[in-house]
Amino acid sequence: MKTLSKTLIARAALATAALAAGAVHAGEVEVLHWWTSGGEAKAASALKATLQGQGHTWKDFAVAGGGGDNAMTVLKSRVVSGNAPAAAQIKGPALQEWAAEGVLANIDGVAKAEKWDSVLPPVVANVMKYKGNYIAAPVNVHRVNWLWTSNEAFKKAGAKVPTNWDEFFVAAEKLKKAGLIAVAHGGQNWQDFTTFESVALGVGGADFYKKALVQLDQASLTGATMTKVLDTFKKVKGYTDKNAPGRDWNLATAMVIKGEAGMQLMGDWAKGEFQAAGKKPGADFGCSAAPGTAKSFTFNVDSFAMFKLKNDANIKAQNDLAAAIMSPAFQETFNLNKGSIPVRLGMDLAKFDDCAKLSAKDFVDTAKSGSLVPSVAHGMAIPSAAAGAIQDVVSQFWNDDKMSTKDAQAKIAAAAKTK
Repeated sequence: MKTLSKTLIARAALATAALAAGAVHAGEVEVLHWWTSGGEAKAASALKATLQGQGHTWKDFAVAGGGGDNAMTVLKSRVVSGNAPAAAQIKGPALQEWAAEGVLANIDGVAKAEKWDSVLPPVVANVMKYKGNYIAAPVNVHRVNWLWTSNEAFKKAGAKVPTNWDEFFVAAEKLKKAGLIAVAHGGQNWQDFTTFESVALGVGGADFYKKALVQLDQASLTGATMTKVLDTFKKVKGYTDKNAPGRDWNLATAMVIKGEAGMQLMGDWAKGEFQAAGKKPGADFGCSAAPGTAKSFTFNVDSFAMFKLKNDANIKAQNDLAAAIMSPAFQETFNLNKGSIPVRLGMDLAKFDDCAKLSAKDFVDTAKSGSLVPSVAHGMAIPSAAAGAIQDVVSQFWNDDKMSTKDAQAKIAAAAKTK
């Protein structure tokens, strides 16, 4: 018995030592994100599983609200109080704004070891850097200018999937006459602007889009093309339902999934919802470029900014998180769930559906043609102050039937000057 006890004690001591050794290397990553809907939640859980598989602890810091506004409010208060998470979902010019505050970590060590410069398109890599140093890890590429359609609804209405705005309104009228909601929409300002920028791209083209919404050129904002954009945008409103105000985007997508609505103008995160509901592209729903935008691509790249930490184990966990985000295995798993495409170049897309393959092809083609443009609605194009001011005017115009196109145009031009 004494010998057995000694053996058990020795084994217990070894196990304790092993756990202690593991604890030195294992850390905790607290990750702030707003991926709380079906497809998004599955995508986030894939990242959590990857980190836990390396022995780290994942502390989920999920803040609901598809546009991320709620999350940014919470993040600011946490950073100001000196209690930043290890990583937070931040993107576009906002990354540079946070980096300028001196609160983001330099992750060049991971980027060089994993050869990020050679596997990322320059247009994406540049957004992830501040003064030449990587401060964030990109997760994916979303195409924003998509039109999602219900095969069931279109069949019932005898409508044809539109390729331009004139055809869009013909289809909308047929869907309406068939007793269906023509356009599924959620009344939040980022959703309003997602529709607005697809209209701007479809009506004005990529050059106009860049001048008006990226360069904030006053002549473009006050010209005849913008007048037509605003008129077309407001006409879309007439085909939404009275319950749209305040509706989350995924609930609008659910209306198309159920065949209650015919169309939704939304980024390809919507596809994750169709997939989570067991729907198949082609058989159950259609994915096509928003009317008039087939040769353009509005991009939204999700990324995680890495905040400065003091604990060595947590810094190791943070670096492992950054490496995991860019690994081919995670890029495949995550983007299959999220509805987006991998941000890494040269990935095998065999497991991806036709919507994703079309997106990947168009991403490369539009990068070469100059019609790859950043999404304003999703924080990729202009500083947050100007973006917020313009979005507020666009939503006001969408919701206020008394506001004229002329007034809206003047207010947008003024909002573009916001610093």
